[in-house]
Amino acid sequence: MATVTFDHVFKRYGEVTAVSDLNLEIGDGEFMVLVGPSGCGKTTSLRMIAGLEEISDGTLRIGDKVVNDVAPKDRDIAMVFQSYALYPHMSVRDNLAFGLKLRKVAKTEIEKRINDAAGILQLEKLLDRKPKELSGGQRQRVALGRAIVREPAVFLMDEPLSNLDAKLRVQTRAEIARLHQRLGTTMVYVTHDQVEAMTMGQRIAVMSDGLLQQVGTPQSLYDHPVNRFVAGFIGSPSMNFIEVSIPGSGVETLTEGGFTFPLPSNYRDALGRVSGRRVVVGFRPEHLELGDFAGTTASIRGTADVVEYLGNEELLHVTSEGREVVAIVDSAHRVRPGDVVELKLPAEKVYMFDPESGASLVRTRGVEAA
Repeated sequence: MATVTFDHVFKRYGEVTAVSDLNLEIGDGEFMVLVGPSGCGKTTSLRMIAGLEEISDGTLRIGDKVVNDVAPKDRDIAMVFQSYALYPHMSVRDNLAFGLKLRKVAKTEIEKRINDAAGILQLEKLLDRKPKELSGGQRQRVALGRAIVREPAVFLMDEPLSNLDAKLRVQTRAEIARLHQRLGTTMVYVTHDQVEAMTMGQRIAVMSDGLLQQVGTPQSLYDHPVNRFVAGFIGSPSMNFIEVSIPGSGVETLTEGGFTFPLPSNYRDALGRVSGRRVVVGFRPEHLELGDFAGTTASIRGTADVVEYLGNEELLHVTSEGREVVAIVDSAHRVRPGDVVELKLPAEKVYMFDPESGASLVRTRGVEAA
C-alpha cells in the first residue's frame, strides 16, 4: 500500500493546460474519487499516476518515491480501464495470468493468486470461458481480477462502470466498495457520475477546467460546498439557483417575485461582501416540501408544469415568475400538472453565493477547499 501525492502538478498540451497546479494527497489505503465533467482533467490526472502521461511541472510521489520519470511497469500500480481491455482469444484464467507470466512469477504463485481473485469476485465457474461468452458485468469483474492478482500498491480505475446498464452499475459499484474494504489497498477512481462518487468514495476531489475545486468527504461536499460549481455538481437532482436583489444593508429577508428567503444569521454580515447588489441563492430539491414547517422558512410559490412520478416520491418542475425550480416531494400529495403549489424549506437549508466569483458567502471550518 502507498500514498499518492500531487505537489504543484501541471499538465500542458502546447498552449492548453489540462491540469493546473494540482495539490492533492491520497492517503494509504484510501478510496479517493476524482469527479467532474468531461474535460475537467480527472482522467489526465489518473494517467499521470499510471505513467501514461508525462508531467509538465511539479512532483508526483507514490509512497516516498518521486515517480515523474519512472516507467509505468515500475510504479507498482494496476489500472482498470473503461473498455475492459481483455484479450479476446484468451480464457478468463489466461487473462488473469498474463501480466504475472510477463513478470516471471512462479506458476504455483500465479495459480494461488488466480484462485484468490476468482473467489473474491465469484469467477470460479468462468475461468475457462472466453470474454465473448461473458456478460458486461462479468467482463468488468475479470478486468478487476486482472488488477487484483498483481497485488499492487495502488489501484487506478478509469470510469470502469460506464459500459454497464443501470442495474448492473449499482451492483458492481457495491462490489468494488466491498473489494476495497477487503483489500485495504489505495484506490483512485475516476468518474463523471456524482452518484458513483458519493456512494463509493471515502473522500472526493471535485475538478473543473483543470482546477481542483474542493476535496472532502461526501457529506462535507454535500453540506458545505465552497462554491457554486461544487454545490451544483454534487447532489441529484442538481441544486436550484436563483439570483435575487439585495435591497439594502441590515436586510433580514430577500424577496424576488414568488420567492421569499429569510436570511440565516450567518449570511447577514456576509452580504456586504457581495459583488454588485445581487446574490445567488441555492437550495436543494430534496429540502423543499409542500405544507408548513415549524420555525423560519423560505417560501416559493409557482405552478407545477411537469410532475414525474417515482413511486414514493414525485419530482416537480415548478415555474415561478419565469424561473424553473425542481422539487422532490412525497407522492402522497398527488400533485397534478397545472396545480399552483407553495413550497417551503427551512432557512438553514438556504445557501448563498457571490454572483461573480461563485464563492460561498460562508466558509465552514474543517472544509477542504482547493
